[in-house]
Amino acid sequence: MKNILIIGAVVILIIINAMIFGKKKNTQDNPIIKNTTQSLETKNAYFAWGCFWCMEGIFEGQEGVVEAIAGYIWGTEETATYSEVSWGGTLHREWVKVVYNPSKISYKKLVELFWTQIDPTDEGGQFADRGYQYTTAIYYDGKEEKIIAEASKKSLGDSGKFDIAIATKVASLDPFYPAESYHQNYYKKSALRYNLYAKGSGRKKFIKENWEEKVEELTQDTSPQSSPSQREEEATDSIPLLDKEGLGEVWTSTSPDIWKRLEETYSDASLRKRLTPLQYKVTQEDGTEPSFNNEYWDNHEDGIYVDIIDGTALYSSLDKFDSGTGWPSFTKAISEDNVKTSTDTRFFITRTEVSSLTSDAHLWHIFNDAPKELWGIRHCINSASLRFVPLDEMKDEGYEEYLKLFEQ
Repeated sequence: MKNILIIGAVVILIIINAMIFGKKKNTQDNPIIKNTTQSLETKNAYFAWGCFWCMEGIFEGQEGVVEAIAGYIWGTEETATYSEVSWGGTLHREWVKVVYNPSKISYKKLVELFWTQIDPTDEGGQFADRGYQYTTAIYYDGKEEKIIAEASKKSLGDSGKFDIAIATKVASLDPFYPAESYHQNYYKKSALRYNLYAKGSGRKKFIKENWEEKVEELTQDTSPQSSPSQREEEATDSIPLLDKEGLGEVWTSTSPDIWKRLEETYSDASLRKRLTPLQYKVTQEDGTEPSFNNEYWDNHEDGIYVDIIDGTALYSSLDKFDSGTGWPSFTKAISEDNVKTSTDTRFFITRTEVSSLTSDAHLWHIFNDAPKELWGIRHCINSASLRFVPLDEMKDEGYEEYLKLFEQ
């Protein structure tokens, strides 16, 4: 009898434990629940307005906004990757979750700020970005937000500001998946490329012509230190940009002809002129060069390897090893802040792609097949994506900060 009671007690404990942990697991696995969880002091607002690179700065510059998180809405978790979403083959939209303190900034003001950053009449995308994934929407989480969003949209439509109907959707909250880490705060991490994009896409011009006064009205209480425009400008200061000959040179946001130089560095027309056919195919079209028949696979000279497009330092000879594959192999990047990774599912296999953060140049892949004494990680890189700077030339080319690596 005693044994039966003990067994019964154990069974009851197992059932209770399963109920508790089962319930917790469901909460974590549900993307809506997982991503709307918040503290008592903050709330979340959700907006889709085209490229999510352009969403964070205007919000993060406002007092009361804790953070803005770029991501993808709707679709499935498996397809919530930049490589899948950007080409338009999924049902995702790019969007941002804004975490804010409602005692300092209202949901209504966030909605009003949202309108000032878009062309609300465009039903096919936003500016240079076309396709459903770049269309605009306000996603509400609750009746109160729905009333505010719909009233705001109606007010804008009734104002006569635009001659055609407002195309922006107001919809209930859908599953939300955070974007890859390299997309977060892109306007600060990759300020040069961000500003070139924002200007070249037509977004900045449209905002200036249609929303400038409204933006000033809504942000007039924002401190100069945190105003979005100033934060973006400061982020571009003292960032190295290569000239046509490939010599290191520092240009700032106030430098003469800065936009012309950005165009010369990153535009597709310029890249086609500056790069060899192989370099263009590898960096821009995700190509692969032949093994054992490329420039750096057997280079043993001391120095660093930089981005062929903009000169960002990517790898050091100190981390290079002979993998026997016929391509340059490294145990790590010279700085994790200079590269980004993404999931590559092409050719029916899953791999980790590595690219330059600043230029978005395709470098190749990261594998877990290096010897254990080399920490098991191998960055397999195309020579065509790189330019080698010998140790004795690093100072003259503006890479003096990396000389200390060779002194250790």
